[in-house]
Amino acid sequence: METLMKVKMQNAKCKMQFFSLPRYLATSLLLFYSFTLFGQTNYTALQDAFSKSYLSESKGNFTDAIAVLKSVYQEDSYETNLRLGWVTYLGGLFTESTAFYQKAIKLKPYSIEAKLGLANPASALGNWEQVLYQYNEILKIDPQNTTVNYRMGSIYYGRNDYAKAEKYLEKVINLYPFDYDTMILYAWTNFKLGKLREAQVMFNKALLNKSNDASALEGLSLIK
Repeated sequence: METLMKVKMQNAKCKMQFFSLPRYLATSLLLFYSFTLFGQTNYTALQDAFSKSYLSESKGNFTDAIAVLKSVYQEDSYETNLRLGWVTYLGGLFTESTAFYQKAIKLKPYSIEAKLGLANPASALGNWEQVLYQYNEILKIDPQNTTVNYRMGSIYYGRNDYAKAEKYLEKVINLYPFDYDTMILYAWTNFKLGKLREAQVMFNKALLNKSNDASALEGLSLIK
């Protein structure tokens, strides 16, 4: 009798599981549909806000570009924080821009674009240590990043630290040997280091890129 009761209970349990399975699936599908619908509605609103912000930015109306993005702001949205970092920077709100870019970096720690973005308000605020920190963080991820290496070279050239400037610019000139901006800055860096032969070669190559360039001609005149 006890064995028969166990069998009946097991059969009943199986029937309950069988009949509850469709209900479970229906509930799961409903939840999935709800989340999907929410996501679609959310992205539609974001896309509309981003579109309006681009239009306002193109007209130089940064206040409206910021406002429309803040109306759909989500703190955990990398894209929204990144975009707000840019438009607040354009609007001259450098401290606020910094905060948005920092949130974007927190959400995507390996994001190079966010680190490059943060360098903009940092430089506008004169916080060059923050700029150098972000550039060094980028170079840890991408040592050959030409934008950052060129900017690092420019910063150290401006600080009269020509040896450091040369180190960064040499990377760029090897990757982009005929880029005018790199050639001319590399030429002047070599000139400042007393490497006159190297400087002369680079000044002449710069003239191949930009005929009668005043900076290159000035450099050559000083060597002669």
